[in-house]
Amino acid sequence: MRTLLIDNHDSYTYNLFHLLAQVNGEDPVVVPNDTDVFPDLDAYDNLVISPGPGHPSRARDFGVSTDVLRKAGLPVLGVCLGHQGLAVCEGGSVVAAPAARHGQVARVTHDGDPLFDGVPETFGAVRYHSLCVAEPLPPDLEVIARAEDGVVMALRHRRLPRWGVQFHPESVETEYGLRMMANFRDLTLGDQRRTGRRPAPATTAPARAAEPARPAEALRYRLHVRVLERAVDCEAAFAELYSGATHAFWLDSARVSEGLSRFSFLGDATGPLAETVRYSVTDREVRVSSATPATHQESVLDYLQRELGRRHIEAPELPFDFTGGYVGYLGYETRADCGAPGSQRAETPDAVWLFADRFLAVDHREERTYLLALSADGADERTAEDWLTRTGKRLDALRPLPEPEPADPLSVEPFLDRGRADYTEAVTLCQTYLHRGESYEICLTNSADLPGGDDGWDTYRRLRRLNPAPYAAYLHLDDVDVACSSPERFLRIDTAGLAETKPIKGTAPRGATPEEDEAIRRELAASAKTRAENLMIVDLLRNDLGRVCEVGSVRVPVLMATESYATVHQLVTTVQGRLGAGTDAVDCVRACFPGGSMTGAPKQRTLEIIESLERRPRGVYSGSLGYLACNGSADLNIVIRTLVRSGGHWKLGAGGAIVLASDPDEEYEEMLLKAAAPARALRAPRLAAAAAPVEANGSDPL
Repeated sequence: MRTLLIDNHDSYTYNLFHLLAQVNGEDPVVVPNDTDVFPDLDAYDNLVISPGPGHPSRARDFGVSTDVLRKAGLPVLGVCLGHQGLAVCEGGSVVAAPAARHGQVARVTHDGDPLFDGVPETFGAVRYHSLCVAEPLPPDLEVIARAEDGVVMALRHRRLPRWGVQFHPESVETEYGLRMMANFRDLTLGDQRRTGRRPAPATTAPARAAEPARPAEALRYRLHVRVLERAVDCEAAFAELYSGATHAFWLDSARVSEGLSRFSFLGDATGPLAETVRYSVTDREVRVSSATPATHQESVLDYLQRELGRRHIEAPELPFDFTGGYVGYLGYETRADCGAPGSQRAETPDAVWLFADRFLAVDHREERTYLLALSADGADERTAEDWLTRTGKRLDALRPLPEPEPADPLSVEPFLDRGRADYTEAVTLCQTYLHRGESYEICLTNSADLPGGDDGWDTYRRLRRLNPAPYAAYLHLDDVDVACSSPERFLRIDTAGLAETKPIKGTAPRGATPEEDEAIRRELAASAKTRAENLMIVDLLRNDLGRVCEVGSVRVPVLMATESYATVHQLVTTVQGRLGAGTDAVDCVRACFPGGSMTGAPKQRTLEIIESLERRPRGVYSGSLGYLACNGSADLNIVIRTLVRSGGHWKLGAGGAIVLASDPDEEYEEMLLKAAAPARALRAPRLAAAAAPVEANGSDPL
């Protein structure tokens, strides 16, 4: 069955896509609501109109959906905004709901309409809406389901095969969503039997994909490996091997947890095959420093995808996936290359990546160290083997480093870009957008510029002691240092194409006593507000993975588990999917970046709102760092709980998800809590004296 799915630029459309593909046995055709080409409706069996931000009476929000409803004779299912649009098309009104519901599970009761065949009379369904269809309905429409608060949850047309549902059948927490899609398919088949209507062949051939660029010359490497039957002291190893390097990395499993983190990787850009890639999204310029320097006018993701695709590594079987490739970061502003343009320009490069041809891998569980080096030809093989021998001897002679000097107490608050009054005002403005139906959740952030103290290396050593995390990292990138203690995975993709993301939404401080700590943990897990925050991002990430994953493969094996760290408890979910044929790790990054836990939903409209609210670029913060390997694997974090040193000062960012249930003062305190974790690692004796009070309007005197 051929379904036309109109996308109102929502972040849940591809969850509907997967349900429809499963029941139809054929992928629906997705058309954005601002398409330049009016769809040939006669070529489809039925039509689904997606959720989306805004109001169905506004052209920007509903787009071509309005004309499609006027002209379509085929069966129609509208979801959320699509449901509201059905009512407006018949002369109905869409008004503010008695109470907005974002990410909440409601009890919905239906009247037995065939759309709900096989669904219990009352079932659980997720609501994401601030607006609703007003009653009385136009004469041609009738109510077929309501929520417990009386709001219309579903309607149908009395004469035409048209249905609308206000709730989201595609949400992971809605019951019987797949069954409802199957019922819509069966209703379509019934309509065809009655009317004799069948879809005509498409009048225009599908647009041909652009001819692929001529593949670049393949590069073939061999991986040389030595194994030490002990786990080296990573700090001492980094200091010994890389302290003099202008570019070096340490992907640090500072907190080793089963299933989360096991390996650490350390390396630099001094090998014969190494290269350094720097990128400006504004100039769309990739600068490559290597044995053959070059500049390319393209996006950094295009460059990385091409280079990874042509580099092939012959490697022995190893217990980890990273056998050579690129290590580095994507700054938040590279969202412009992923369909979310912005006007702000960060002071740090928008992306920096190193091609790692010589590095260490430390297995913390089995207590082994792997020395790895790539060679490109026979001459390089001797060089690679010599490096393994020399490096092994240097590691044999390692001595523990003295403890770093302790940090000085630091209050971040005087250095914030936005003080309490300014930040809470921004929270309130976010809630205005939420009430209007422009977003379900907005991830608002703040930043602080802190005077320079110790160098990046000593600061990171303190940070990993104070706040050990499974996705920590230290990057020394010439004039930029990144000291990261992230607890959040953005994406992990294995060599078989299994993709996993682990969004965090919901944070609470640790308690002073075991009893208080356990009470806080339980309260977090049971909080309706935090569960709604988490659910909205889980459904968003299911959608993002759904853009590039096989139909039916996206699943949620762990929903809202509580994980505890040195300073906070957090609510964490695991979402997985298997990449579809012809897609790779970079395609997956494009589909998912920026991570939904740092944006909100619907992502596109919410990013526009964030751009209007946040005065400064986020830079490295809330981007992603990790590795992209030549064998197709990847492991990337979300850059949070992080200090970035550039231009002689440190910068950190922190924030939170704003929902309608948010209390502005509590959001400010949560932001301070998150900022405090990395700030505790700083050592700057004159910091307090250098601080000036934040003005009432939040302006920063620094």
